[in-house]
This record gives sequence, structure tokens and C-alpha cells, in this order.
Amino acid sequence: MLGRRDLILGTPLALLAGPSAAARPKIPVKTVVLTLDDAVKSHRSFVGPLLREMGFRATFFVTQRWMEDRENFMTWGEIGELHRMGFEIGNHSWTHAGFRNAETAARLAGELKQVEEELRKVGVPRPESFGWCGNAFGPEAVAVLRQEGYRFARRGMQPEVPYGRIDESGPAYQPAVHHPLLIPTTGDAYPEWTPRHFRDVISKALPGQAVVLQFHGVPDRAHPWVHTPPDRFREYMGILRSGGFRVLALRDLEPYVDMANPPADPLLKARW
Repeated sequence: MLGRRDLILGTPLALLAGPSAAARPKIPVKTVVLTLDDAVKSHRSFVGPLLREMGFRATFFVTQRWMEDRENFMTWGEIGELHRMGFEIGNHSWTHAGFRNAETAARLAGELKQVEEELRKVGVPRPESFGWCGNAFGPEAVAVLRQEGYRFARRGMQPEVPYGRIDESGPAYQPAVHHPLLIPTTGDAYPEWTPRHFRDVISKALPGQAVVLQFHGVPDRAHPWVHTPPDRFREYMGILRSGGFRVLALRDLEPYVDMANPPADPLLKARW
């Protein structure tokens, strides 16, 4: 008889050990990956406690870029507290540069290590997930992430959806289509979002694919163009809970991904 520790979502671990993609479980229906960027103060004061209350997981992508502004952005100590609350802490680089070309990619390894060192000081393990800054990416930077041992990276809705289009949604993540270092955002939150649009975005959480949500501050006084009102965020999370959605961190996708044989994603050669 198999015990609970021998199962991942009902699939025996023995079936997950091999390299064959066919042996891996498919992403269940109503799977949502929740990500939040930029180390905004409200991540610790509001978002983290709310998500823990609801039993949701999430990835917080942290950068040092704005941390001198202690009123609006977290300290490293507060980031450590989010880790101890059970959330994934991802790397969002030191300077939040757009790593789209060879020149900026040459700085990426050093910036990753700077963030890793500060996280180590507050007891946060070395991240395995990266958030593309400004949703910009390029083949040289992808190669750096691979070399540095990062397993997952979230991009934006681009190039499928033009930047700033609040009335559209990006593709849902499909492990057989999208490389794990170029996981697309399905919904990039803006202040103008409505519950109706949110429901349209999460409706893409079909069997075999995951909806990836990208939020910033809740609220975000320093970056008002990506601000989400706290009451509206609470409403979004309530929609997920009442709808029976599974809300995960980015690293929680690993059981569904054939890391040894990732897909030949054409965006591996693209630059945005």
C-alpha cells in the first residue's frame, strides 16, 4: 500500500523518477501560480498574511533596486519572514535591469549572487526561480540562468500580447510547449483590472496547463501603474478560493516538468 509520502497528487513517485514526459502527471484543472514582484512593503504587511490565511502558496520575486525606500519596500529581514511563512522567495536581480542583450546578460550572474548572499544572511535558501525584470529576456541571459542552476523563470505576456494591454491575457503555461526558464504570464495585473477580467484570465486554467498571475504591490504607492488595491486583491483571492483553484508557487510546477528534456521553445532564440 502506498502512503501519503509516496504520492504526488495521486501519482506514485516511482512513475515520476524516470525521464519520460509520459510518466509525469499532467497539471490538474484549476491550477494557478501566484507571483508578486519587486519586494514591495505590502507583500509582508498584507499579502503574505492573507495568503497564509487562505492556504495559498506564492512566489515573491525580490530585488534590491528600491530597498533604500524603507517606507514602500521590504527589508531583507522582512523577506526572511516571508520565507518562514512558507512562501517561495525568487531572485529578481540586484538592479532590476532588462537582461535582453549580451551586454546586460554579462552582469546577470553577479547580480544573482548579490541577491543570493543577502538572502543567505536572513536564512533564505538559494533561489531556484527567477523573475525576468521588466519582462525582458534574451538568449544570453537564459544561458546564464541555466549555468547558475536556476530551474524556473517567469516572463511576461510578451511577445504574444503587447505590453500594457490590460484587456487581454497571455498564454497559460504548458510544460510540453514552454521552456521552464521562459514560463509565460497569463495575467499581468493593473489597477484597471476588474473581477470580470480576472475570471476571464483564470478560465484558462484547463487540464494540462497552469494560469500564471503576476502582481506587484498591494498597494503599490511607488509604482502606481502596477498598483492593485487591497480590497480588489482580496476579492480576486476569494474568487480563487470559492472556485476551488489550487494556488501554487512557481517551484511547485516541478512534478509536471521534464527538466532533463525541456521543449524546444522557439523563444529560447528570441529577444524581447
